[in-house]
Amino acid sequence: MKTPSALALSDGDGTLKALTVWQPWASLIVYRVKPYEFRARRPPAGMVGRRIAIHAGARPVQLAELRDLVDRLSGSEAWTTGLMPAALDFLKRALEAPGLLPLSAVLGTAVLGAGVSAGELAPELRLTVNDSDRLNHCNFGWPLSEVERFDVPVPARGAQGFWAWRRPAAAPTVAASGIAETDHVRV
Repeated sequence: MKTPSALALSDGDGTLKALTVWQPWASLIVYRVKPYEFRARRPPAGMVGRRIAIHAGARPVQLAELRDLVDRLSGSEAWTTGLMPAALDFLKRALEAPGLLPLSAVLGTAVLGAGVSAGELAPELRLTVNDSDRLNHCNFGWPLSEVERFDVPVPARGAQGFWAWRRPAAAPTVAASGIAETDHVRV
């Protein structure tokens, strides 16, 4: 375990910009199986290249969304999700116990890249649809790289858009890379 050096790169006031993402997508990001967060607009230019906190929103996990992702990843439409194949096992376990996905917590950090139009991503990801049913949110893929998942989610209230997350005095530790077993959803 290591302390994420990225948390030292705060906005100078002990905060890091955070982005709230609904579950299961927040967990899929920090488990490195969701390389893009889809949004209606490009990310703000001042945020590109910066490390951001990935926050799981308070919205309860929707079983229909989990089922839809599992069904598509299990069949010939896996490419329509924008998710990596390794997401399937994670989502199956989450479907069995959706209450184990953390809510209202910062799960880790990632470096935000420049937004890419969904049309440009379509050949790379073979996308024709979004990773959710909110069609107006699939205009741009925001690449997320250098993902660091915390060992233990850090409780936090979120907000819409980018918001300032004050990191705790004791910085969270970063989990081993890749998909691994956690206290939340065993994968």
